[in-house]
Amino acid sequence: MFCYQCEQTAKGEGCIKVGVCGKQSDVAALQDLLVYLLEELSYYAVEARKLGLTDRRVDIFTVEALFHTLTNVDFDPSRLESLIRKAVALRDGLIDAIKAKGGDTGFLKGRSLTKPEASPDGLVKQGESFGLKNLANADPDITSLMHTLLFGLKGVAAYAYHAQLLGKEDDAVYAYTHEALRAILENRLSLNEWLSMVLKCGEVNLKAMEILDAANTESYGHPVPTKVPLGAKKGKAILVSGHDLKDLDEILQQTEGKGIYVYTHGEMLPAHGYPKLKKYLHFYGHYGTAWQNQYKEFSEFPGAILMTTNCIQKPLDSYKDNIFTTGTVGWPGVTHVTGGNFKPVIDKALSMKGFDNDQNGRSVMVGFARDAVMSVAGAVIEAVKSGQIKHFFLVAGCDGAKPGRNYYTEFVEKVPRDCVVLTLACGKFRFFDKDLGDIGGIPRLLDVGQCNDAYSAIQIAVALSKAFNVSVNELPLSLILSWYEQKAVAILLTLLYLGIKNMRLGPTLPAFITPNILDVLVKNYDIKPISTPEADLKEILG
Repeated sequence: MFCYQCEQTAKGEGCIKVGVCGKQSDVAALQDLLVYLLEELSYYAVEARKLGLTDRRVDIFTVEALFHTLTNVDFDPSRLESLIRKAVALRDGLIDAIKAKGGDTGFLKGRSLTKPEASPDGLVKQGESFGLKNLANADPDITSLMHTLLFGLKGVAAYAYHAQLLGKEDDAVYAYTHEALRAILENRLSLNEWLSMVLKCGEVNLKAMEILDAANTESYGHPVPTKVPLGAKKGKAILVSGHDLKDLDEILQQTEGKGIYVYTHGEMLPAHGYPKLKKYLHFYGHYGTAWQNQYKEFSEFPGAILMTTNCIQKPLDSYKDNIFTTGTVGWPGVTHVTGGNFKPVIDKALSMKGFDNDQNGRSVMVGFARDAVMSVAGAVIEAVKSGQIKHFFLVAGCDGAKPGRNYYTEFVEKVPRDCVVLTLACGKFRFFDKDLGDIGGIPRLLDVGQCNDAYSAIQIAVALSKAFNVSVNELPLSLILSWYEQKAVAILLTLLYLGIKNMRLGPTLPAFITPNILDVLVKNYDIKPISTPEADLKEILG
């Protein structure tokens, strides 16, 4: 195996025997084979579109299957085998449809379509020929851009998949996904063409985040500022982690009146700000963080745990029986819930002891998405004009377990008291419970939401730039970003597409970026690695 799609990759170079995330070599091989088959499927999806043929099953399957290959999502070989065989069936169905229309059903010169091996072991061995080392170009900079594009596409796929679950889709997202996967398969573009393709990925991700934002807000209302307790209530308990608001909504409906309190974990914290979710009286509070103490938190949680997306690494055997997964998430030995029926989760929670007594803790505020912030835009603008607010920092991105992420805690702690910190995604758990006070009634720490709510943060920045009649890059705004996996790659590409400059990225730079490509990013966007909180603040504020 060879994998370097996440920030924690071994030695900052690549995992070659087993993933730092816990991914085994057989799973890596199956994921690589699945990605390659999605490229073949996309080859014919592009041909079909030329004839006016689209297949919604193919579109949805492509983004769903790509989602399965994100870091920490699906480690279940049997599920990956099923996806591999479905990809081939859909590919062959497209070929038949194209042939019926009189279209071109040929393939790349000198190459044959992949026929999956019959046995699971055969698939694994076959997949070993389709890894990232094989997805390469003679020019290492082109290889770097191809891999960047692939990882960005995985992030786009995650957002598009979540949006379609709530009934929101955009054919342009599907069309580009197929176009990009075909380009990777053909491997014919020039360096500049690959650069354009990568920036186009950022543009398409903006659209994917936009439709997911619409899906969430139309389904559950626009988030409002909400105080969320960090304690617990006496009684039975279910912990919901991940990103999928639909799953959370359904489990809240199905647990109503059953004497079970529902808690959030990680990226689910912002769910408390949505009006149609916060109405449930048994939707109580937030338990734990996103990464730093995940094993301890889950092993000690006295109820059932539902994982909706890739928010933890492979679970330990000591509490595996308490964990359930849904959607794309899968681990061997963990019960997977399908069809929106959460009875197994509920039954497990009822069989466990729950919390013995109330645990009164601190609280945090959520719900400062674009509608909430812009509702007080006048006060914010006046505070800037009067000098009460000197600068805004968006300290956002992924959390992770590797040392070095304490930078973000220290940075926020050292931000001057006349500055405001906006945050989103699970990186905020390095400082989400800090009491930073307020400036004239405006909280100094504003939680914008989940990672996909980068869309909301972008809309806030655009609105402020219009109010001050300057470009976004001229605002007193600095972006301090942390990355871990592929959704963060997609968001970074969106920011580059929008021309955002002077971003600081950490804890380390991506291993898949070559020195030449990094040089392009530095020259065109002034992107730079984080250093120390003191040095970075001094350079930003002067």
